Amino acid sequence: MIWGPMSRPPDRRDVRVMGVINVTPDSFSDGGRFDDLSSAILQARQLIADGADIIDIGGESTRPRAEPVSEALELDRVVPLILAIRAASSIPISIDTMKPAVARAAVEAGATMWNDVTALRHAPDSLVTAAELGCEVVLMHMQGEPGTMQAEPHYEDVVGEVAAFLSARAEAALAAGVARHRIWVDPGIGFGKHMTRHNLPLLAGLDRIIALGFPVLLGVSRKSFIGAVDGGGTSVDQRLGGSIAGALAGIAAGVSAVRVHDVRETAQALNVWRAIAALRTIDT
Repeated sequence: MIWGPMSRPPDRRDVRVMGVINVTPDSFSDGGRFDDLSSAILQARQLIADGADIIDIGGESTRPRAEPVSEALELDRVVPLILAIRAASSIPISIDTMKPAVARAAVEAGATMWNDVTALRHAPDSLVTAAELGCEVVLMHMQGEPGTMQAEPHYEDVVGEVAAFLSARAEAALAAGVARHRIWVDPGIGFGKHMTRHNLPLLAGLDRIIALGFPVLLGVSRKSFIGAVDGGGTSVDQRLGGSIAGALAGIAAGVSAVRVHDVRETAQALNVWRAIAALRTIDT
């Protein structure tokens, strides 16, 4: 059975919704829900039906204090799912990995984007591999490593430092041979940032990230800063409203894609937001 992309209203063509599938037992939000192939395939089908424009697949958790997994295990988790999705749908597929060998195998299986939380710093051959693969590449900012990144994050100017880092990594990718039109950047909300002292100013200053001239991927879905803003007692499964608010704030600033767990609700909110914004433009 072919999973056909649903028709999209024209007022949100310029913003992509990236739906997340974590085929891991320990991801912060949905770890264990889709760590077998059959449930992951059903989730991919559901995300496409809900309006996802891209499917992002991860086989290694990058939550705070996450333990690394072997290359072989990560490959076993992600490659069969990519093959299954590609056999049934032409939807763009992103592989969320820091390992060049996993990225290569994923692209060979049908992935079209490499989403790297280390901004191609994890391995000596990350940059050259990205250039050789010729796929889209997401360069994300992270202070520290997943295991320790939330210990004591510190910035003098979080927006300026994140922008400078992303600019430097984009230049490194360009120098390695990655085509400019294939480079994305991601400010890394929640990755080596204090829940409110860093994440909120970074979201408020997204225009400085967008001004770098690369499409921006924003991931705020279900993240801990939402619970902090909401009084500290909000569990992961009670952060939908905050997730949508953060996504719409990013869209208003000009991001090119939002990475979310709740695709249907985000797509609906985006459709309504765009419809209102379009009328406001016409009226003025």
